[in-house]
Amino acid sequence: MDISQYDYSLPESLIAQFPTPKRSSSRLLVVESDEGYRDIQFKNIIDQLNPGDLLVVNDTRVLPARMFGKKPSGGKVEIMLERIVDDQCALVMLGSSKPIRKGQVLLLGNEHHLVPDNEHKLTPGNCTLVVGGRQGQFFELLFPEGYNVRDTFERWGCMPLPPYITRDASAFDSHRYQTVYSKTPGAVAAPTAGLHFDQPLIDRLRQRGVAWGAITLHVGAGTFQPVRCRDIRSHQMHHECVEVGEQVCQQIAQTQAQGGRIIAVGSTVVRALESAAQSGRLTPASMDTDLFIFPGYKFNIVDALVTNFHLPKSTLLIMVSAFAGYERTMAAYRYAIDNGYRFYSYGDAMFLQRQP
Repeated sequence: MDISQYDYSLPESLIAQFPTPKRSSSRLLVVESDEGYRDIQFKNIIDQLNPGDLLVVNDTRVLPARMFGKKPSGGKVEIMLERIVDDQCALVMLGSSKPIRKGQVLLLGNEHHLVPDNEHKLTPGNCTLVVGGRQGQFFELLFPEGYNVRDTFERWGCMPLPPYITRDASAFDSHRYQTVYSKTPGAVAAPTAGLHFDQPLIDRLRQRGVAWGAITLHVGAGTFQPVRCRDIRSHQMHHECVEVGEQVCQQIAQTQAQGGRIIAVGSTVVRALESAAQSGRLTPASMDTDLFIFPGYKFNIVDALVTNFHLPKSTLLIMVSAFAGYERTMAAYRYAIDNGYRFYSYGDAMFLQRQP
């Protein structure tokens, strides 16, 4: 339960700054139950799946959630969306050289609109935003009448690449940092395990008899925040919006009844399904979840997991350790580092079975 147990040293060269040219040509580390490993290309994940298995994916779509504006004094401000509260209010993180206080005016549009590259075109007009109260590390940002939050980010925002990707987002990322099956706008970070699937692979999986289901969990910026408590049980999770529909609940029940496996594509799917099954039985849910899964948690739904490699001391690494076993997970990370796997959002992936 000590957070120091979830630390590891990663050479900077293994942090993927770009994805592989083809989605399914990334690497997949298959972690065997006997602690052996197999190194394959992601497109060969089909060999790990059986007819009658159910892949569950997260169909959230990433918003262009990073905007750049100015204070009336000229000071630059970076605006990073956390979640949309309603049409005129959003929770955001604000980056500025000086502290920002309630009532601060921020300007977008015309000469006030800054962009990190030359691929964005300025739109005539301007927009005045006002900083409201705070909710923990996030600020309320109030939008004027006639400026819908989502439309404003779509108009002036850029793709919110994670902080460990040290280049500016470009037009390339607007499609490559989305899954090919993304559908429901609302995330500020991609469900990255799904980035490895391309349409030919999905077609092959369906031809093999592997079923396909979807939930929606809008990933928030809090997913990148490290655990700062020494005892992980003291950590307070950020909230994320979850939709688990009747259809996927029926698919899961049918798959389990027929002896198939439930395979989550990404930690967000695990969190969504387990949040909807806190009673011990999966039921449709539309909710905010702050479920924190750490070792000792009893999993109700998921049998196997496809996941990328996660940051040290992160809730996602802790969740994977709870799912596959602490020793097995950390040994797999050591193996991946020793064998040159690429890490984080644009990196490679792992395939893990749930520990007994």
